[in-house]
Amino acid sequence: MAVHEIRIDPSRTLREQPGTGHNRWHPDIPPVVRCEPGDEVVMETRDAFDGQMGPNATLKTVEAPDLDVVHPLTGPVYVEGAQQGDLLEIEILEVVPDGYGYTVQVPGFGFLRDDFPEPFIVRWALADGWATSDDLPGVRIPAAPFMGTIGLSPGNRALAAIIARERAALDRGGFVLPPSPEGAVPAGPPIATHGLRTIPPREQGGNVDIKQLGAGTRLYLPVDTPGALFSAGDAHFAQGDNESCGTAIEMNATLRVRFTVHSGEAAAKGIREPRFARADYWVAPQYAAPRSFYATTGMSVSRDGTVAAEDATLAARNALLSMIDHLGERGWTRQQAYVICSVAVDLKLSQLVDVPSFLVSAFLPEDIFT
Repeated sequence: MAVHEIRIDPSRTLREQPGTGHNRWHPDIPPVVRCEPGDEVVMETRDAFDGQMGPNATLKTVEAPDLDVVHPLTGPVYVEGAQQGDLLEIEILEVVPDGYGYTVQVPGFGFLRDDFPEPFIVRWALADGWATSDDLPGVRIPAAPFMGTIGLSPGNRALAAIIARERAALDRGGFVLPPSPEGAVPAGPPIATHGLRTIPPREQGGNVDIKQLGAGTRLYLPVDTPGALFSAGDAHFAQGDNESCGTAIEMNATLRVRFTVHSGEAAAKGIREPRFARADYWVAPQYAAPRSFYATTGMSVSRDGTVAAEDATLAARNALLSMIDHLGERGWTRQQAYVICSVAVDLKLSQLVDVPSFLVSAFLPEDIFT
């Protein structure tokens, strides 16, 4: 077994070190390293905003960040022997946090963007398994580090299909970031002009924001191009089920992974989207299912009384808004409460079968308060 490394200078942006990664998905991006199945790869990664939200960031920065550079990824890694139709197993061995993290509310972004139009930032100190912040006194968040963006490149045929379907969604008024050369790394065509943005997640993974993808989890992704072309970035120290304000506790990190190629398995079993598994708790049980909690609920009924049948999104919004109201009763500002929801609250679909209205519950672990 060999160990391969991709190291970065965290004081420099991806654009200043283009040989270490990319911020678009495209099968023509050249690999940074090549490895055999069974090898380990160690990858240093950048935060989601590529250094814009450092310790000295101001609300002016948060108000108008450069979104063209989101999310900087380290890679790609070419896995020898991986071919279209295979299933790539990524064993996540380790995610080592940096010492600084942040959570931001960028105007126009996030699940409750219409309710929170003002910029806000919480700067976190990450140490000894906890995140604490002078911007959110009385709260400490336990470590559960994982990669927010992790995946493979689509092949050329899938690339064209994804561009077409997302353009159609954009034409219908959806929230879509189409291909754009502005801020693209690599900077030249065709990657800059046709490469997919890192939002949203797709069949080969990407910006999945699944908090269970920490050390000990095995991620399974269908391979769509030779070598699979694996990349990762956008690390999170911790996240609620929702990442409702658009960010978790964002940070730089070091990822260590190992690959296994299951020949032809994705094609044979019709696996078209990411799957993942593990053999033990993803965090200590008291954090996965808090012993002490306070929960609010929300139905798929608008606040003017209109029923939106089977609308789980509306139910989740209502549950979160009720939780924000509850935290306000306990002394937090609405923006502080929104951050707490983003990094610590879990959303569960509590009632699915009784149409016309769904019910979603928002669980707040009480032991995050000091």
